[in-house]
Amino acid sequence: MNHSTMFHSGCTADGSLNNSKFNDPMPWIGIYVAAASLTCTVAMAMDALHGFRYKKFWFPCHFFTLNATSLTIIAISIKFSVDLNAAMPRRQDQLAKVSSSAFICMVMGNLLPSLGTMEDTELLMNIIAMGILVITAITNICIQMGTGVIFEFWIEHGLIMVLMVILLAILCCLSLAIPTKKCFLDITYEKKLKKANKVCFTQRSLSVCDRLKQDLGKYWMMAYTSSPQFVIGRSAPGSASGAFCLVNLLILGESILRTRLMPWSFRFCTGDSDYKWSTTLVLISQTAAVAVGTISPAFRWFMTINFRCPVKASQACGQEFVVERYWIKRMLLWQVQPLDLRICNRRGRKLIHDAKFQFFRLLIGIQKGLVFSCKMIRYVSVFFVGRFLRLRKFLKYDNTVHNYESKDMNTDLSRYVIYLQGEEVLVDLMMENNCDATAHWIKMGENQQPGNLIKLLERSKSLTTFNGVYDFDSDKVPSLCSGEPPNCWALPIVTLTTIAVAIPNIDKQLIDQLVSSVDEGLKYVKEIENYHEKIKELKHVTKAAEIVWSGVELCNKWLDVNLSKLAPQEHKTGTEIVRSLAEISRQKFMEFESKDMVHLTECLKEVPARWPIRVLAANSMYRICETLLLTNRNEGSERLFEKISVMICDMLLAALSNLQHVISRKCHESRIEEREKSIRSAILLFGETRKILEVIDEKRPQDSDHGKLIHIDEWHLVNKKMDSLCSMSFSTDEETAVSSPSDFYILVE
Repeated sequence: MNHSTMFHSGCTADGSLNNSKFNDPMPWIGIYVAAASLTCTVAMAMDALHGFRYKKFWFPCHFFTLNATSLTIIAISIKFSVDLNAAMPRRQDQLAKVSSSAFICMVMGNLLPSLGTMEDTELLMNIIAMGILVITAITNICIQMGTGVIFEFWIEHGLIMVLMVILLAILCCLSLAIPTKKCFLDITYEKKLKKANKVCFTQRSLSVCDRLKQDLGKYWMMAYTSSPQFVIGRSAPGSASGAFCLVNLLILGESILRTRLMPWSFRFCTGDSDYKWSTTLVLISQTAAVAVGTISPAFRWFMTINFRCPVKASQACGQEFVVERYWIKRMLLWQVQPLDLRICNRRGRKLIHDAKFQFFRLLIGIQKGLVFSCKMIRYVSVFFVGRFLRLRKFLKYDNTVHNYESKDMNTDLSRYVIYLQGEEVLVDLMMENNCDATAHWIKMGENQQPGNLIKLLERSKSLTTFNGVYDFDSDKVPSLCSGEPPNCWALPIVTLTTIAVAIPNIDKQLIDQLVSSVDEGLKYVKEIENYHEKIKELKHVTKAAEIVWSGVELCNKWLDVNLSKLAPQEHKTGTEIVRSLAEISRQKFMEFESKDMVHLTECLKEVPARWPIRVLAANSMYRICETLLLTNRNEGSERLFEKISVMICDMLLAALSNLQHVISRKCHESRIEEREKSIRSAILLFGETRKILEVIDEKRPQDSDHGKLIHIDEWHLVNKKMDSLCSMSFSTDEETAVSSPSDFYILVE
């Protein structure tokens, strides 16, 4: 009894600690380390593929960025580097130690551009966390070399630790300069944006598509060249990190090859590692991670050399080794900024201030030395690799001439390149390497054009007005409640489509085409409404449209009403279906009002925009059906379907006439970290909707560019005032001459 109790409590029969099962979980820990390494590999591979696909050969960090999650995964992945006492006797065990150390270097080089996406506090915290991780790894590697856990590859470990220190210093160097760079880039962007807007204003005679295409080219050039990740990628420390990552990969490759080709130069031990067979799995996964992760830093190094190699850039050798002020500006400010200390006397505060001054003087010297060294590495790289690049450019001379010819045909985009001090010689090169980017994005957008929607819009019979926007809702329809909720573009379109789907004796192919067209159109309508100033007020209304459309498109149901079973045999015409829907929606409104609105406070009940979603949907269906019944008496199904289709088409045209302003807003309203992504999405949106914009431009009155987003209720306001003007025209000819409907239309538009 006593012996059994001792055994289960962790002791052996003689009372000593029972450690026979302590190492049993170690292979599973090895699998966990390999899985973490493969996770990093996949993220870095996705970043590389993203860079190749979108022709961003400075490879911004999109999936693998420096944050709490990635730091946790990295900490798991380098378990072998910080494991102080696990036995690692065999060849693959010692190589796994080398691959784990090389993994740390590769990660730091890969994560560099992501520093540009962070705010100051986030940047500081992440750099401190990475610093603690790297210093811990270096300390533990040194301890293992001293205790004999690492007994081979001493030179390789020593070189990799030196690279760790250098890459960590580069991370700190960039983090000190990034806030100053971003501030300068922001100021320069605003100045060039004003210049671009002035040029845009003088080009009002161009068509909407031509004007947008030129504007997007300017905005993209500004956003692309001022992207913090691109600025880091083309900087001297950014390019030098790529060279160090290549050296890191070569060290790991040399270690693996030497054990195969020169096995007599090693004295590995017999026995098994504590991690057993999982060590090989970790070695393979981390070697793959180092190889894949080196792609992005190596390409940044190579592209920086490519930028610096042309003749114009080679003339700047005298400025190559000048350390620009933005590298040390923040530390200069900290150096002279007084400390707010009241705990010492005057002499003590002076000593502290002098010590602080000398400390930052040392840091400034280290920063200058590091930047200078990185520039030296870049210069040496240009000198040796430049010969090959000049040969390549010579062989592609004919294509280069062609690019210049096409560039001369376009607007001179070099005025919109944003660059830092010391990058003046790169302006033309950055423009040349990116001058066709806008056309590339537009082409990608054009490959995703909404074909069904375009066919529907081209059927519109309206030439200068969109009558369907005025006809879908009449003030003559009595309200079901004390107030009326505001309209959004989506809900009336969805409701009209629901009615069209419910009309009997219509060819299924026509219905499917209409549903597909509306589904494609609602994507852009949602984009438009997200940029409207009343987006918060319309939140419930737009949500109602999304929920109703989901039921109609996927299940052929409006709320819980099956539309396919709505037309029994006695319903001969589409008008009777509309009458049935009007009655059903009225009943649903009363039902939902009694159920859903009972939980609302009196204040919310008095705000129709905050009504429950089902109440909003029922109210919209009731009003639109009653409006249709006011103007339609016993119309045939086909004629009613055609009429509703034209109304839907007119409403889509009116809503999508706001697209050009949404595209423009995307280019103006974003932070520097998100600006490039926002403008790229604007270009893709332009490519997708280019044909739609051309259709709208043909139907729009000549002087009706309203310069802002127009809400659907504003179209109704135009209609009401036009009707009042038409009724006034019977009184006197003079009033008609002064205020004709067309004059008013142009004014509001």
